[in-house]
Amino acid sequence: MASHVTDSLFFKDLYGTEEMRAVFSDEALLQRWLDVEVALAQAEAEIGVIPRQAAEEIARKGRAELIDTAWMKSEIDYTLHPIVPLIRAFKAICDGDAGEYIHWGATTQDIMDTALVLQLKDAVAILERRLSALSQVLSGLARRHRDTLMPGRTHGQHALPITFGFKVAIWLDEFRRHTARLRECKSRLLVGQFGGAVGTLAGVADHGFEIRRRMMDRLGLGVPVISWHVAHDSFAEFAGVVAMMAGTCGKISREVIALQKSEVMELEEPWAEGKVGSSTMPHKRNPMLCEAIAALARLCFNHARAALDGLIQEHERDWTINHMEWAYLPELCVMADGALALTLRVLSDLRVYPERMRANLDALDGLMMSEAVMFALGQTVGRQTAHDVVYECAMQAVASRRAFRDVLAEHPVVRQHLSSEDLSRLLDPTLYIGLAREMVDQVCRSADA
Repeated sequence: MASHVTDSLFFKDLYGTEEMRAVFSDEALLQRWLDVEVALAQAEAEIGVIPRQAAEEIARKGRAELIDTAWMKSEIDYTLHPIVPLIRAFKAICDGDAGEYIHWGATTQDIMDTALVLQLKDAVAILERRLSALSQVLSGLARRHRDTLMPGRTHGQHALPITFGFKVAIWLDEFRRHTARLRECKSRLLVGQFGGAVGTLAGVADHGFEIRRRMMDRLGLGVPVISWHVAHDSFAEFAGVVAMMAGTCGKISREVIALQKSEVMELEEPWAEGKVGSSTMPHKRNPMLCEAIAALARLCFNHARAALDGLIQEHERDWTINHMEWAYLPELCVMADGALALTLRVLSDLRVYPERMRANLDALDGLMMSEAVMFALGQTVGRQTAHDVVYECAMQAVASRRAFRDVLAEHPVVRQHLSSEDLSRLLDPTLYIGLAREMVDQVCRSADA
């Protein structure tokens, strides 16, 4: 019976994907523990630390389906230790004395940390695919709406015209940086652990470095320069990057929610017949997917904060932090992947309403173009004077509810320096989007590179 939303029969697909949940399942974790023990035995057999026949038997029996997990669970409850029961259960299924050579020279944290890194390696591969898919969708959306005019807003108010493609290109560029961050942190994150009791490899000092190198080569992980039992900065870095990815998803979702408000209705998350917005108001078309994304982003932030606690550890072992990592890292990966997957779902079928964008662009009856008028007037009367004149006209237009153009045309300073044709041109929002289109092109070219 599930007791967490990520595993809930009812809610799990709003909080993650089956693919990512599988990475952190009990079965996957057990197999990763066994994978690390097998790689250790094989590395040690190659240089004669343990018998080759023992390593071969350990490798043959290193399969999760052969382990009595019910017995292991009871032993973990009894011993309060996760790996000693594993070793005992593993030994029990190995023929001869091969089981005596399991875990030679290792400590529990070597196995658990390395297994967790192997899980994170699988998780990173999923996240990278998700980021790639998002970048492709965003690039297509930006290109399609390169020229689609809409109001640019600052402080929640109409500011200057932009294009919807410009807004999307900003999202795309942010995901490009997340992709780079994730790629760059892999060399620090995907590093295995083998140090023995306090990290000094005392139990296998004669061959410790070579065992570790061979072991990590087999696992496809980086070789540490020194044991990192109490140095989990790489997990904190990874958690920060993943939380930032979720944060961008949250930002996009909040933007869609804001622009889907009934009085705005410039965007709308995917809708299909049968989707219900309210149990009591049949007309509602609520942004349910986007609200879920925003919630997931905030939950990911909490896990990133937990990761920072892992930077403060005591002496050569502090399992307080490990207990936290067993909880927050799987949840963070599942929830961040859920946010990315839902964002991909939203953006892949996002409804864009250019006619509403244009109607809203004209809602202020020219006031949005005050900067264009100010700069044109400033060429003859100076910028500061022009600002004061245009400000006076703008405030008068708002107070009197008159068209901005009419008020401008009546002002003596404006009338002296700007013709009726000048005002028509200056108040045309299609002529004042700066380099928005060119910036979209630049971002899309970079995304293609």
